[in-house]
Formats: sequence, C-alpha cells, structure tokens
Amino acid sequence: MILYEYPLHERIRTYLRLEHLFLRLQELVTRLDALDHHFALVTLFEIMDVAARADLKSDLLKDLDKQKHVLDAYRGNPAIAEAVLDKVIGDIDQCYAALNTQQGKSGLPLTENDWLMSIRSRISIPGGTCEFDLPSYYAWQHKTGTSRQADLHEWTGNLTALADAVHLLLKLLRDSGASQKVIAIAGQFQQNLPQGRTFLLLRVALDAAEGLVPEISGNRLMVSVRLMHPGEDQRPHLVTDDVSFELALCS
Repeated sequence: MILYEYPLHERIRTYLRLEHLFLRLQELVTRLDALDHHFALVTLFEIMDVAARADLKSDLLKDLDKQKHVLDAYRGNPAIAEAVLDKVIGDIDQCYAALNTQQGKSGLPLTENDWLMSIRSRISIPGGTCEFDLPSYYAWQHKTGTSRQADLHEWTGNLTALADAVHLLLKLLRDSGASQKVIAIAGQFQQNLPQGRTFLLLRVALDAAEGLVPEISGNRLMVSVRLMHPGEDQRPHLVTDDVSFELALCS
C-alpha cells in the first residue's frame, strides 16, 4: 500500500513539510559520505526557512496544550489504559517544556554561526558552493566522515525540540483517524464532511500494484479524490473503472 496524506489546514501543511525535512535530515546525517553531508546541510537550511515563521512556535505550543487537555478528559475511563495515557501526556509535557524554554525561533543559534550562514547564502545558487567560492567549506568536506557527522549532530541539536513536537503532534493526529473502505465511482470520490467537527488531515491508501495516483483536494466542507493512471503519453488520465481504496479523516 502507498499512503498519501493531504492537509486540510495550513498549519498541518507546515507540520508535514517539517516532518518530511526532518526525516530526510535524519537519514542523511547517519551516512558518512561528503555528498550526503552536503545535502544534509541543504535540508538543515530548508528547515530553518520553514521554522522562520513567526507563529510556528506558538501554534505548536497551543496544539500540544490542546492535546493534553483532550487526553486529560479520558482519565478515569475504564476503557483507557492509565499507564499508556500517562506516558503520552508525559511525552506532551516534555515536548512542551523543551520547546517553551527555547529563546526565540527554533534554530536561532545557527543564524549566529557566520560560517554556516556564508554557506546558506550561496547554497541556493547553482554551483554556488564550488571550492573557489567557499574554500573553507571545501576543506570541511575533506574532513573525516565522523568529524563532519559530529558537527552535524551539534547543529541539528538546535532543532531537536521542534522535531520532537512536530513528530508527536502528527502521530496523535494520525491516531485519531479510523480507516474505512470507500469506492471511487469511475475513478472519482467525493464526500461532504460532517459539520461541528474540524478535520485536519486526509489519508488515502492505495494498492501499489494498481499503479494509481490520487489527485486530492479538500476544505472544511468536503473532500474529493480523483484517481489517475499514467498513459502512454506520460500524462495522467482519469481512471474509468470503479476502484476501492482506504480513506481516513483525522481531527
């Protein structure tokens, strides 16, 4: 199965982009090749760009606090395992405290590193990090893999609180949705959303063997999924058959 996710709120869109970047960064930092570490820095700078939003930290803190209050309401419920509930609430408290104690925006200390910022200013320029443009960066790339890795761990440590908060909130959001089987009639599916409840994320799971790609759109009132398949002209074409797939709405 291939799982596709579509945010129904701009805040969730930002969280998903950050999660995507953090997962990429985590993978690249574990490697030792200089080229992998170059793209680890590219990813680090992308995270800094997204994290520069003035309201990001306050949104995360509000969402963490909201999740805690929602879970607190389950205390005393015989159907809920208290030990599991306590652990999740403890994780929320830990993420909230770590993020709240940070001064300013996430990654702010990195902007005070002149060497990193000199790379950041040129890394978006095609070929802008050649050895004749940034000889000190070229020299850094010739250090041992473990030495560069240690530097990356130090720099990415400034973003740990942000990463933990994003990962936890998205996990809780995904866990709130129950998957259901639906059918796209002639490749198209549309569903009106119930009023009085705010859905934040749509998840679509398709059988990888079918080779289909969803075109998803949605808002607070409805969601729509069009299933496409690549034609011989390499362009996507609407499926004409009825296709079943799994859908989950998360709030």
